[in-house]
Amino acid sequence: MGTIIDIRSISFSYPQSKRLVLDDCSLQIMAGEITSFLGPNGAGKSTLLNCACGLLRPQSGDIYLNEKSIWTMKQAEIAKVIGYVQQYQNSSFAHSVFDYVLMGRASNISLFQKPSEADRELVYEVLEKMGITYLADCAITEISGGERQQAAIARAIVQHPQVIFFDEPTSHLDYGNQISILQIIHQLKEQGYAVVMTTHNPDHCLMLGGNVAVLDRKGHLCYGQVSEIITEERLRSIYNTDITIRFFAEAGRPICIPTKRVK
Repeated sequence: MGTIIDIRSISFSYPQSKRLVLDDCSLQIMAGEITSFLGPNGAGKSTLLNCACGLLRPQSGDIYLNEKSIWTMKQAEIAKVIGYVQQYQNSSFAHSVFDYVLMGRASNISLFQKPSEADRELVYEVLEKMGITYLADCAITEISGGERQQAAIARAIVQHPQVIFFDEPTSHLDYGNQISILQIIHQLKEQGYAVVMTTHNPDHCLMLGGNVAVLDRKGHLCYGQVSEIITEERLRSIYNTDITIRFFAEAGRPICIPTKRVK
């Protein structure tokens, strides 16, 4: 498995703020692997994600995309490697789901070129694989939050990137849709994509496995395999609450259990 994104000792703070959101953070995004960014509110998960995508530039350190500094690359070059599924899928225009997904081909089409029949066939193929062909003619503004998230994932897939980034992909979804999205993420990994996602939920990391970057509120990052990094001591520290990790035989994996009752 080769390294697609190499994040080297980056530090970042927002203008007019003395606090380092990211402090000397390093990690690698590998082909065919899932990497989760985990931490409490305000720890800098989305900031790290946006730096890794080239949307924010850190004050120090560097980010290499296929061994090339991301800051020397044009946005169109980056879009051929990175797909980004945002946290909120709002659209001001009532495009059909088919047309919304077709827009994902923009980075593969020249400025004055129209989508080809092959582009359109690809969209149908991806919609079919994701089981949402029934949405093709529906307005993106009139479908549910879970369906919009699936359409956004389809749009990222037709882009043909090497890495797909998800900013809190299960946010605002009901429990069933959360599991569906996590299953799709696992399937993308099985298809060879590198997948990166931010999450507040350590159980999502245990469910998906792979690698995890845990951020604390001081901008420090701890990175490695989920089985090594997700420990009771670390979770108790970053969330300031009692958490127990136990292996659950029926699920075939460890799960997180809060040990204090809600009163």
